[in-house]
Amino acid sequence: MRRTGISRRDLLRSTGAVVVAAPLTGFLAGCSFTQPGTGQPNSTVDQIKRQGFARVAIANEPPYTKVNADGSVTGVEPDVVSAVFTMMGVPTIQGVVTPYESMIPGLNANRWDVIAAGLFMKQSRCAEILYSEPDIVSTESFAVPAGNPRNLTTIADVKADPAIRVAVLPGGFEHGVLTTEQLPEGQIVSVNDGRSGVEAVLAGRAEAFFLPTLSLSALRTDGIEITGAIKDVQPTGAGAGFRKGDTELQKAYDEQLAAYKQTPEYADTLAKWGFSADDVRGVTRDQLCAVSG
Repeated sequence: MRRTGISRRDLLRSTGAVVVAAPLTGFLAGCSFTQPGTGQPNSTVDQIKRQGFARVAIANEPPYTKVNADGSVTGVEPDVVSAVFTMMGVPTIQGVVTPYESMIPGLNANRWDVIAAGLFMKQSRCAEILYSEPDIVSTESFAVPAGNPRNLTTIADVKADPAIRVAVLPGGFEHGVLTTEQLPEGQIVSVNDGRSGVEAVLAGRAEAFFLPTLSLSALRTDGIEITGAIKDVQPTGAGAGFRKGDTELQKAYDEQLAAYKQTPEYADTLAKWGFSADDVRGVTRDQLCAVSG
């Protein structure tokens, strides 16, 4: 199993919990930021260009986001966002590690400028924030005990047996799926991070851990099996997330993202983390924002 060396919990306990995305260089300690809405005439686009960096909310869930042992950030979302912002004239991003359930509130409270964490689009989130066009498309799976003794392949399988408990990350897309499917709270086990979810299955505290297929593949370990894509969960995708008022930033980002998608670097970046650029072609923000939940 690939380990980052720093858990989300450890980072949240550390002062500031701020890291800078690799391969960009330099830690921007002490940089100031003029909050939008305080009477400044410049837009968020102007502000981040002037200061030379954007603050982005991230998780620590490979392959979407990954915090290295030295505190640098990588993963498919930070890598794509970093490349697009560089094309926009913003050479650096600052990554702030935060739980999924805090990403949208923190964005709307101006604690960061962008969400770059593989925060999947769905109706409820698209009602709260703006998204870029999608940059990744993904499927969902279960991590189960080796041999899949309960033969879990669908959400319907879980709902059919009240004894089955499913581990999820609070505030994550998967938690929303189970809530939308009206799975009783007693069958939902909240865990702090990916490693905790796997450990819950190994210890028998949950019969399955529900997470994106590629995230579970990165957590593969002895005694755990990863199912195929869950048949009754619609594939979804993610892009960068912006405040509702930052339409100029969204438009500028989308223009450069479209250009970046035409480069070999985009396909290479996705392939590095196990994604396919072909899966994204033809998929739109409007389609993904129509996903229930």
